[in-house]
Amino acid sequence: MKKMLAAVLYGLPLFATPALAADGPALFQANCSVCHQGNAQGLPGQFPPLAGRIGKIAATPEGRNYVIAVALNGLMGSITAQGNSYAGFMPPFKTLPDDQIAAILNHVAGLPAGPDATLFTAVDIAAGRTESLTPTTVAEKRKALDAQHPLP
Repeated sequence: MKKMLAAVLYGLPLFATPALAADGPALFQANCSVCHQGNAQGLPGQFPPLAGRIGKIAATPEGRNYVIAVALNGLMGSITAQGNSYAGFMPPFKTLPDDQIAAILNHVAGLPAGPDATLFTAVDIAAGRTESLTPTTVAEKRKALDAQHPLP
């Protein structure tokens, strides 16, 4: 009960427990599916799809760094994904432990049909924490990356 009260008072995720440490699908459902939907297909015009895109974006070192930056720092601004425009805000998830963020990203990178990918490690996430970015700066990084490697 104390843990739940602390989570509510301090805005901590309720489901970030050691039992879920490596369970990417459960962590995704608990932290991401409200917006991106349970199948990570998003909602057109509201929340971009993640399935079929994150693994492609993470295929380059710059793309991997960008995906980590989004998970840690959030994203604010206009983006285009699969030809659809989105303007909004994704909150940062830096309160989650490194291994849980890596598990979520690996799960999403393997969607829609495959098993969880092994693109991200807790060490990668910890390294991403060394760069403090605002959600708007992450959107600027996206534009630069898109110019270098067109994003799906």
